[in-house]
Amino acid sequence: MSTNFSSALTHPVFKVVSQIASEKGISAFVIGGFVRDLIIGRPSKDIDIVVLGNGLELAQLSAEKLRVKKVSLFKNFGTAHFAYKDLDVEFVGARKESYRSDSRKPIVEDGTLQDDQNRRDFTINALALSLNIETFGNLIDPFNGLKDIELGIIRTPLEPDITYSDDPLRMLRAIRFATQLNFKIETKSLESILRQSDRLKIISQERINEELNKIILADQPSRGFILLKSTQLLHQFFPEMIALVGIETIDGKSHKDNFYHTLEVLDNVAEKSDSLWLRWAAILHDIAKPPTKRFDKEIGWTFHGHEDLGARMVPRIFTRMRLPLDQKMKYVQKLVRLHLRPIALVKGTVTDSAIRRLLNEAGDDIEDLMTLCNADITSKNEFKVKKYKQNFEIVSLKLKDVEEKDQIRNFQPPVTGELIMQTFGVGPCAEIGIIKSQIKESILEGTIPNEYEAAYAEMLRIGAELGLKIEA
Repeated sequence: MSTNFSSALTHPVFKVVSQIASEKGISAFVIGGFVRDLIIGRPSKDIDIVVLGNGLELAQLSAEKLRVKKVSLFKNFGTAHFAYKDLDVEFVGARKESYRSDSRKPIVEDGTLQDDQNRRDFTINALALSLNIETFGNLIDPFNGLKDIELGIIRTPLEPDITYSDDPLRMLRAIRFATQLNFKIETKSLESILRQSDRLKIISQERINEELNKIILADQPSRGFILLKSTQLLHQFFPEMIALVGIETIDGKSHKDNFYHTLEVLDNVAEKSDSLWLRWAAILHDIAKPPTKRFDKEIGWTFHGHEDLGARMVPRIFTRMRLPLDQKMKYVQKLVRLHLRPIALVKGTVTDSAIRRLLNEAGDDIEDLMTLCNADITSKNEFKVKKYKQNFEIVSLKLKDVEEKDQIRNFQPPVTGELIMQTFGVGPCAEIGIIKSQIKESILEGTIPNEYEAAYAEMLRIGAELGLKIEA
């Protein structure tokens, strides 16, 4: 592979920075993720430029030349940033770092390019390309990062114990890059991560989530979770998922390993959707199986009510893990609670009433629920899976048919509380709730259509049964 990449540095940013750096007599290099992705062939919109000299001044002069009006300067950190068209460009002075054992925040000093490359997390992120006119595009690769890209290896520039102890977040980043790029982590690195896994406790949950969500959004997220488990990082922040691990056997009857089943479901969902929160629903759909696990001598292992308990666990997990406590959480909670419902329909007789109830409860999330449930059909028995998939297709078609006919999704009974009070001349009372509830049941059961006239007649009938009289 060529070690000069001048032909790839055609963006105006690189030409402008090179010209101004030359005029000022300073050296500048593009470094890190942009270089890695350039070599791998991945798109990248983040450019990090290391400057041997005044990075703030170089940023301001480059922005002026590029006609960028807004430059963000962070003088305390010696960094500057501006956006140019579709790129985010950051300038920083070359630096070396040292760390205290109780913090991932470094003590920073001015340094050389070599110092700056030494402080990088992985060899593939320590690659630099010269922006100096006389060496424009030359690759500076002191740790054979180019070779590691060719071999698909995640390796630290320094001894892994030093790199990971300095900043334990790098342990998660190693797994994230291995998952995203389909690379292997060097054995020495894996051993070091396992030894130091408890160092993750000095990292904020928000930073952990940032890396975890990138793993979850990878093409095959199971690879990341298997690495998180084997290195015991998952044990540090997600004990509920670790509780899924393992198979228990009594009287020759075993249950499946719910950890690996969950990962299979997650990968199945990832093939169909890039929604982060649908993938979180896949992760949490069986999270309550450990506390609901029971052994029955007649039928073997059961997990009765795990969907309801799982839905109740979702807010606790989101709160502890500092995930958003908003509609995203409620969406995940809803899918966890409902994830067995379509499967139950597959097993039994598919009635219009059952379909209407499912449509009403799932609302606009019905398609995502069906994606999750379809992904949940996993077995080593291919015939069994094929049969379930065929039945599932019947349920899907029935859903479309009932939805078109009855318009049940997110429906509200055509009769309002105000109309009930006006018709019977009553104020707010328990009877109003009873009438609305019974009308809704009648529509869901299919005894009356989801139409105003039918609902109004039903209101009058129920009102009469309750002893209410029509207001003259």
